[in-house]
Amino acid sequence: MKHLYSILFCFPLFIFSQNDDLLNEIDSDPNAEVYASAAFKGLKIVNFESTKLVAKDDFTLIVSHRFGTLKNGIDSFFGLDDAFTRLNFVYGISDGLNIGLSRSSFLKTYEASLKYRLFRQVENGFPFTIVGFNAILINTALEKDNFPLLEFKDRLGYTAQILISRKVSSDLSLELAPTFFHDNLVSVNDQDNAQFALGFGGRYKLTKRWSINADYGLHLNRSSNSPFRNPLSIGFDLETGGHVFQLHFTNARGMNTNTFLGQTNGDWEDGDVFFGFNLSRTF
Repeated sequence: MKHLYSILFCFPLFIFSQNDDLLNEIDSDPNAEVYASAAFKGLKIVNFESTKLVAKDDFTLIVSHRFGTLKNGIDSFFGLDDAFTRLNFVYGISDGLNIGLSRSSFLKTYEASLKYRLFRQVENGFPFTIVGFNAILINTALEKDNFPLLEFKDRLGYTAQILISRKVSSDLSLELAPTFFHDNLVSVNDQDNAQFALGFGGRYKLTKRWSINADYGLHLNRSSNSPFRNPLSIGFDLETGGHVFQLHFTNARGMNTNTFLGQTNGDWEDGDVFFGFNLSRTF
């Protein structure tokens, strides 16, 4: 098959090489749209989804870790003794449509997701890339001993996001993420099941392989009695061939949208911050 592709690719080049004027005319097509590329290198900025998608027929594995709090110091080896792990498998049905399956040890959460591109940023044209993200989650950590009336539907949560990014320059990319998420069972008595948040994120390229990333989630209808806080995360991306390695500090240990937006209990001011990383590999 590779030989066939090579023949099909080289044959028209051989023909067109006999006519420089025609080749130049094709190369300078004034109607061709040029899309902005590589606004983000990772599928996530830090916690929030980015507008990057996996290419058609590619399979990507993302391994994420969130260690324990740094404020306990050497007693927990700065959090390395207490880790949550998430395995996320993403497949590109097409260049603009991805499906994902994941399992996180935080609340023993399973997630199925769909990510799809709606619009692309065009140079001297449409100014944004817009991507939709939807997910359904199952919290398997809930126990009947604690919730005698527990039903399967109580374990479910839902996420709907619109991710709007702009590559401002070759170095700077920004994203806005209006988010709706719903948990059928909430841990705070007067917290609405339907919750709303606004995510902000960005990436600044430092070198060819390094960038600094940050994202923040503003919860819009959190209960006044809630002990939870808005998630703030700062880190670095390192691109090494087929890997993207993300190192970061965050006050959120949950790695699914519902958990880091709805159940973040770390406090930057108190030093209650967690080190973590995302490691992605495309096959």
